[in-house]
Amino acid sequence: MKKKIDLNGKAILITGAPGFIGANLVMRLLKELSGGVIVSLDNMNDYYEVGLKEWRLRQMEQAAERSPVKHVFVRGSIGDKKLLDELFDTYRFDVVVNLAAQAGVRYSIDHPDVYIESNIIGFYNVLEACRHHPVEHLVYASSSSVYGGNRKVPFSTDDKVDNPVSLYAATKKSNELLAHAYSKLYDIPSTGLRFFTVYGPAGRPDMFYYSATKRLVAGQTIQIFNYGDMKRDFTYIDDIVEGVYRVMQGAPEKAVGEDGLPVPPYAVYNIGGGQPEELLRFVTVLQEELVRAGVLPADYDFEGHRALVGMQPGDVPVTYADSAALERDYGFTPRIGIRDGLRAFAQWYKSYGGN
Repeated sequence: MKKKIDLNGKAILITGAPGFIGANLVMRLLKELSGGVIVSLDNMNDYYEVGLKEWRLRQMEQAAERSPVKHVFVRGSIGDKKLLDELFDTYRFDVVVNLAAQAGVRYSIDHPDVYIESNIIGFYNVLEACRHHPVEHLVYASSSSVYGGNRKVPFSTDDKVDNPVSLYAATKKSNELLAHAYSKLYDIPSTGLRFFTVYGPAGRPDMFYYSATKRLVAGQTIQIFNYGDMKRDFTYIDDIVEGVYRVMQGAPEKAVGEDGLPVPPYAVYNIGGGQPEELLRFVTVLQEELVRAGVLPADYDFEGHRALVGMQPGDVPVTYADSAALERDYGFTPRIGIRDGLRAFAQWYKSYGGN
């Protein structure tokens, strides 16, 4: 059972906005809600172009001007415990969505320190703040990467996830373990969301579809890993936001077990398209939509600008979500296909100027 939460009039903290998912979630909340306050927290680091984050922040601020909801952007890190405590003291948050994290599987191989600082210590700080300032619901980002080298597909939240193949994946699994412990010890309703390969307009430039576009526009060669023998459960940003928005409104129920002790109000869900796409088909559709949007000329020599190469360290050949539990508990399954999603990205890229 889920405890229904009316988000109207509430104080909501979104960490990691204006990151990709965070910015889109904030804009959805500003559009939907009739009152309350949303605090966005991000350190605006330079893991990728800060200009893109600033562009998203401007979109958020423009949306706030049209909304009855108050929006406050705070530049800072979840690694800063003092800042978090001050924000919780000031706003007394009802709902927290933790999307702040150091992202990227490959970056974690050479830059482990930032993952421990943000994904472990930062998340611990969020949990501590929720412990000392009780919230109705803590929602946090996990990742499909926790499934590691699992061969059973589709990936289910009932599967064992004890074999991460990257530090990034290990930190996300750690988040789930920490959240479970805090839910058990302090009765904090928490829900983890395992996102599957999120893409769309104004997405992360380190993601394949975006970096490939930039390389093609520059006349460079794109690398297609594992010789194209890869499948990804690509999930369009609007589907991700819809899932998060619904989950925010339904917290795990607090309950007491037969032993007289609290049953942890804890849950984990997949949010994935449920239809893994062959990487080569994804690339083909991307190319077609870039031509259609006028980002690339119709006679572009795609074959001459792509190379099939081996697997990268920390990567996996297939991701495939079983999202039946999300459908069962929240009535939602991602539905936007790659043709529509990549068309929207290509059109945005054309208007953004590829900056």
